[in-house]
Amino acid sequence: MKELMLGNKAVARGLYEAGVCVASSYPGTPSTETTEEAAKYPEIYCEWAPNEKVALETAYGACLAGRRSYCAMKHVGLNVAADPLYTISYTGVNAGLVIAVADDPGMHSSQNEQDSRHHAIASKLPMVEPADSEEAYSYVKKAYELSEEYDTPVLLRLCTRIAHCQSSVETGEREEIPPRPYVKDAGKYVMVPANARKRHPFVEERTKKLIGYAENCEFNRVEKGKGNIGVITSGTCYQYVKEVFGDDVSVLKLGLVNPLPVKLIRDFAGSVEKVFVIEELDPVIENHVRALGIEVTGKDLFPLVDEFSQTLVAEKMGCEATPSCKAIEGLPGRPPALCPGCPHRGLFYTLSKNKLRVLGDIGCYTLSSAPPLSAMDTTECMGASVSSIHGFNKATDNESSHDTVAVIGDSTFMHSGMTGLANIAYNRSNSTVIILDNSITGMTGHQQNPTTGFNLRGEPAGKIDLEALCRAMGINRVRVVDPYDLTATENAVLEELKADEPSVIISRRPCVLLKQVKHLPPVSIDPEKCRGCRSCMRIGCPAISFRDGKASIDSTLCVGCGVCTQLCRFDAFSVPEGGRG
Repeated sequence: MKELMLGNKAVARGLYEAGVCVASSYPGTPSTETTEEAAKYPEIYCEWAPNEKVALETAYGACLAGRRSYCAMKHVGLNVAADPLYTISYTGVNAGLVIAVADDPGMHSSQNEQDSRHHAIASKLPMVEPADSEEAYSYVKKAYELSEEYDTPVLLRLCTRIAHCQSSVETGEREEIPPRPYVKDAGKYVMVPANARKRHPFVEERTKKLIGYAENCEFNRVEKGKGNIGVITSGTCYQYVKEVFGDDVSVLKLGLVNPLPVKLIRDFAGSVEKVFVIEELDPVIENHVRALGIEVTGKDLFPLVDEFSQTLVAEKMGCEATPSCKAIEGLPGRPPALCPGCPHRGLFYTLSKNKLRVLGDIGCYTLSSAPPLSAMDTTECMGASVSSIHGFNKATDNESSHDTVAVIGDSTFMHSGMTGLANIAYNRSNSTVIILDNSITGMTGHQQNPTTGFNLRGEPAGKIDLEALCRAMGINRVRVVDPYDLTATENAVLEELKADEPSVIISRRPCVLLKQVKHLPPVSIDPEKCRGCRSCMRIGCPAISFRDGKASIDSTLCVGCGVCTQLCRFDAFSVPEGGRG
């Protein structure tokens, strides 16, 4: 049966048909939907793990038990999972293990533009890269065969365009794979130095075999064209090359991007007069081709940054560019903003009002760094805020502790914030950490986490008590505030900043976009009382605007949170009966 599928949905279908039994992941755009779609198949046990390292170790444990398993993450998540990744390259697998990593060229939802092929090369693991949904589906199935034949985990490289674009997929039936028996083998699985030294030669020999496999495998193919130009490419760039040139150039499409073939590339280069390498981000393929002594044009023509397009490829190759769409000039910019009624807005307004130094973290609350709140100083990676505030305060001998806070979301705290808080408690800095508990993993699309009380499928699950956890970690001062209450929020922040010991404030209010959150009637404004002072604009709520010098509420956006009413000194704002004051 043929179906139009997102690349991520196609991956999930491939998992189902490949007989996968266990999938453990951490949500990260653009990889999230692979696991969410896999969870729709009851034959596959799916879960959200607290972080990518735990997810990979869980999937690895499942493959040791003899069941095909899967793990997914975005590119920066692979950094978190790198510790087990590099070692399980040595141990190999029992049943097949596929690890999906979704890169984000153009940084649509990421803090850096990392090329995950470097992890494949450094860990000496095979990596396959599909160019459309059909290949995403079929490559997953082939990857499990590759994993079990060569005793190796296999990396599946996706990117934003492949993960979130649609193409036709012809599906089949699920193959029920009998579990492989687990056999105790300390020499293979216990990576103490003596055993690891013996496994390293196995990895090098496996790489040689995989290079031989790459010379004539299903993943790599030559498409002979009419002219004397040859293009070596992979993934999304293959689509751009075909859209620009059709059959006018010869193409070597690489689906196995690590390890790369040698003879296949030499033969291809010998069949054309000029060779181009077109690849997004780093010159991985290009460097390999150059190392073979082949003259090639690559990053001297194509950029090292941002995602490509058919227009860019056409322009760089000297062809007539035909943009698929034309930008409309003169439209105002529309930067992303915190949603109307977002529970984080009151908290960040308080931090901004008091001119505090705010060490931030990864989450939708990072939008508070933009005007008019401008309430965040740093954002690096998951959990960095908690660790960084400790270092910042230690460097100033705690002098900065009375005007510096760290902010971190509930899911991010479970991911990587706990160890930083343990360091604060253990090594005693007067650090104030604010956990933004909105009862969900907001930025990646409302996934559950260990603090919500529900699992991936929405079933009741173990729920971690953040207050009890922080106290158990050695933090004596733990308090909860409602960020809709600006006075209580400000009092809590200022009181904890004065304390001469570590403290945690939990800013708790569910995300306004959750289905179970009841929206209240919109706030109203009395234009006769409005003095046009614009105090209400300081919170940056999209529901508030100015018309004819007076504040105005968009009733289609306002959820009646009442935060704005606490800013007006002239009582121009009013909350309907039953609303918040």
